[in-house]
Amino acid sequence: MARRTVRGLAPLLLAAVALTGCSSGSGDSVRTDTKPGGAPSKTEATADAAAAAAKGGTVGGSGSVCKLPVVLDTAQHWTAEAVVAGEPGSDFAELGIQGPVTLACEIDAKPAGHIGFLRVWRGDDKGSTARQALEGFVKADTNPSKITYTQTTVGKLSVTEARYTIHDDLLDESRPNRAFAVATPDGPVVVHLGGLDAAEHKGMLPAFELAKRSVRLG
Repeated sequence: MARRTVRGLAPLLLAAVALTGCSSGSGDSVRTDTKPGGAPSKTEATADAAAAAAKGGTVGGSGSVCKLPVVLDTAQHWTAEAVVAGEPGSDFAELGIQGPVTLACEIDAKPAGHIGFLRVWRGDDKGSTARQALEGFVKADTNPSKITYTQTTVGKLSVTEARYTIHDDLLDESRPNRAFAVATPDGPVVVHLGGLDAAEHKGMLPAFELAKRSVRLG
């Protein structure tokens, strides 16, 4: 199975579907939890349930191309590749780092007809909470704003999710982003969904919801 290198991400960055930037940005507003206790609203929960995608495979388990401390389901036709970090200190290595986590796996939507990725990031801090890792990840994105955090439980795992917007200065447009994080004995894991634009992001949300609903320890 092929492995993607961080060097190979550079052309995708120019196409606006590559890694989100690593520069720190301050959000216009940060709201914690849409409802008391961190649960999404009834309308949001209904919409998310309707967005569930059909399972096509898994990543992170035994024999998986991506070695992860978690296992999650992938949507039909999406394909996964491990990401090999660049040389320490190089520009390519920096592209694979966002806040406290490093890119470990890309799950490509192109075979399913979309332009974008689910990206799985790993952190080394075994004492980090999911919320701490996710906040660090979001703050390190490009001009994040309208940030909302929610808390849910999947099986025995506590899952923290962020919904936010980033502004692309080059294209002069804002795009929605979603990410969720879990803490594991081997460090935190962040799963992120961006997209070329708002329409692509919306089309890929079922795969994100499937990953979030299926995440478990590896």
